[in-house]
Amino acid sequence: MNKSEFIQIRKFIVKLGKMLHKYGTPAFRLEAYLSEVAAFLGVRASFISTPTALTFVIWSDRHEDEYNHAARLLPGDLDMNALSLTDELASQLLAGEVSLEEADARLDEIDQMGSPYGKTVTCLAFGLSTGAFAMLMGASWPEILWSGLLGFIAYIWTLWAQYSRRVNLMLEPVTSFVAGFAACAISHYLDPGINIPLIVLSSVIILVPGLALTMGLAELSSRNMVSGTARVMDALMQLFKLYFGGFLGISAGFALFGANEYVPAQSLPFWATWLAVALLCLGLVAIFRTRAKHILWAMLSAFIAYGTATWSGLYMTAGLGAFAGAFALGVFANLFTRIANQPSTIVAMHGLIVLVPGSKTYIGLNSFVSGQDLVQSDHLGQEVFLIFMSLVAGLIFANVVMPTKKAL
Repeated sequence: MNKSEFIQIRKFIVKLGKMLHKYGTPAFRLEAYLSEVAAFLGVRASFISTPTALTFVIWSDRHEDEYNHAARLLPGDLDMNALSLTDELASQLLAGEVSLEEADARLDEIDQMGSPYGKTVTCLAFGLSTGAFAMLMGASWPEILWSGLLGFIAYIWTLWAQYSRRVNLMLEPVTSFVAGFAACAISHYLDPGINIPLIVLSSVIILVPGLALTMGLAELSSRNMVSGTARVMDALMQLFKLYFGGFLGISAGFALFGANEYVPAQSLPFWATWLAVALLCLGLVAIFRTRAKHILWAMLSAFIAYGTATWSGLYMTAGLGAFAGAFALGVFANLFTRIANQPSTIVAMHGLIVLVPGSKTYIGLNSFVSGQDLVQSDHLGQEVFLIFMSLVAGLIFANVVMPTKKAL
């Protein structure tokens, strides 16, 4: 291998690694995938990935050339469209269908792509997802409507944060503060007796880091200690900021408009739960930027995960039900990888989002601080911890039963 070829290869690997990190790839998957690509391209390499940094060490077979590269990066956001296109490009490169120069140029094109759904559809998806989550939590029809409307406000702040670093730094607390204050105003002027804390939780559910907590625990279980610890602590800080903003917003609202007396509404019919899962997953399609050809797979993953967990919960505890749901989801996601030759993450994230107990973590934090329950639940802290560990264990067992063909 001559020096110019080595330079071209290591530039491609560095660019590929940074892009996959940007799309929210967990450390153990990113490191394994880059190792596979490096081995195919004829170089040896070692990688260290954390949520805020990425280190590359690349050398030729006989150490004629060596290269070290360390980059300070921001935590990545889930982008299933870009992840899918990047994986397809890497597969074409490994199959010899495109040259290294063409692949490098195509990576730049993918990196510049925006959401395939546009801002209007994504805004509607925020409102749909937040309303669907309220429905999943057993809210009344008016509470579902208010949650969806406040979800639009959450999207406005999220969109603003993409263009302003100052807004991005305070995104979680200011979004939940505005949601809490607006919910108090709605209760005072339009709809007395609504469950304000539940509406606030539903309106910011997209920002609640339950998925990040699960990914962090998965990284810890794979012995990626630095990355896992950093991701878990970052998720906890996001949770604290969300709760503080919501608590402050509700307190300010009560001080200005007066306290709200919650009046329980009539329970929704059973079919509403399944409708909520469908609507939530449909909204996540645009938020996660899932490609059109993967939408059906993503919807199926959510129904399989939730259906298995619900059915198992009839005969087991909530934690074991989550284990069964995660196991079924993992098998399905790995089966998707074998059939579609795409990363399992593309469909697994949609199923995980209906299983992860991020909302219960928020509820538990509220109960601990205020002594009030958003929804009735006993032994919440123990249940949350058990569900988290059951999800991780279920995915690990699924990889044993149905091994994935891709590191991603």
